[in-house]
Amino acid sequence: MTPVTPIDLDPVREVADAVLYEGYLLYPYRASSHKNQSRWQFGVLGPPAAAPASFAEDPGMAMQCLLAVPADAPGPGEVTVLLRFLQHQVRQVLRRDADGAETAVAELVVAGRSVLTWDEAVECEVDLGALPLAGSTDQVRTVAGGEEAEILTDAGGAVVGRIVRGRDALTVRVRTRVEEDDGLLRLSVRVDNEHAGAVADKDAAIHASLIGTHLLLQARGAAFVSLREPPREAAAAAARCEQRRCWPVLAGPKGSTDTVLGAPIILYDHPEIAEQSTGALFDSTEIDEILTLRVMTMTEAEKAEARATDPRAREIIDRCDAMAPGELQQLHGLLRDPQGRGPDAFDTGGAPWWDPAADASVSPESDSVLVDGVAVAKGSLVRVRPRRRADAQDLFFAGQVARVTAVLSDVDGGVHVALVLVDDPAADLHDWYGRYFYFTPDELEPLPGDFGQGSTDATQVRKENPS
Repeated sequence: MTPVTPIDLDPVREVADAVLYEGYLLYPYRASSHKNQSRWQFGVLGPPAAAPASFAEDPGMAMQCLLAVPADAPGPGEVTVLLRFLQHQVRQVLRRDADGAETAVAELVVAGRSVLTWDEAVECEVDLGALPLAGSTDQVRTVAGGEEAEILTDAGGAVVGRIVRGRDALTVRVRTRVEEDDGLLRLSVRVDNEHAGAVADKDAAIHASLIGTHLLLQARGAAFVSLREPPREAAAAAARCEQRRCWPVLAGPKGSTDTVLGAPIILYDHPEIAEQSTGALFDSTEIDEILTLRVMTMTEAEKAEARATDPRAREIIDRCDAMAPGELQQLHGLLRDPQGRGPDAFDTGGAPWWDPAADASVSPESDSVLVDGVAVAKGSLVRVRPRRRADAQDLFFAGQVARVTAVLSDVDGGVHVALVLVDDPAADLHDWYGRYFYFTPDELEPLPGDFGQGSTDATQVRKENPS
């Protein structure tokens, strides 16, 4: 069969790496942090013979995707399957004692720099080659274990210890199957950890696991069909595709259909790394600006420990320390058009997307809204009749008398009424802070203009018109 022409996978790998290392380190990126002593990641395939006490994860994952083959194609086409994951690696620090013996230690200070015993990971990529889009395949691959040593010397060149890095061998089985479905090809890919030995505890289980496991598929002579937004003619076949701990999405440039990322988390088609992001932070559902600011608040001692914990943590600390004010401002946020109409979709001529000074027609302080034929504005009294939401907090507002503080419009043309409850002892504080409760006009009942007249006491108001 003709070899598959290589496709540039670098942009896809960038997204895949974000999945691969998600959860690898969590803020504050220090070894002394409990959450980093028991790290978690997506896509962990545990050893199949693990004891219950090891808390090992399921050893397998599987996905199905659809491909369309042109009617004039000379053959069924082919697909290249790349399996990517992290292999666990133990970094053990050994101190050389005066008698020449070595002692395993948690930390060793070498030439003023802390060196820690820690767990690392090695990136692995298994290329299963170009597979025909017909029939089935079954391959077992082994990823070698190993051990390497790094000598540690002091400022004078004397040997003071070693770093020994060791990892267990891994065995993985990948099976593919191609079937016809409603004029399309359904490709099934199943990945299983086939570690042969028994595993008794948690540490042994993670040593024998595939971590951050995901798939990259490239097609030639066929085109992948979106399962997120399948065309009408493929909707039924797409609904029949089954996923287990792995979800395929179209990857690469928008509009392309030759590459699929099978990720252990659910993504949109053609996922991208935000151009404002200056580097990975590894924290789950990371928000770059918040985490960067939090890193900047760390003490120098905390930063030193983070740098000693992992080379990737050192990169984060150094990057945040060197970040210029302008770069930090770039992380502050960006209004994106969900319809993909481009950067000019929200062009307001340099003005904020909404600002009272930029839109004199909007005035929450004086605007009103008609409720049952009555104009409700700031200062009006209303009774709250929640009906739109299934929020337990609404039970506390039902039947309560409230004072309107503002009438607001949102960007979609909806109207919202800001309220404070008149019998809330903290009503004045809510007013001062601008912390209000919001309801839609159809959830309010206007009260007569003379309701509670002559009394600002909430108890008197309740007596005059009890709920």
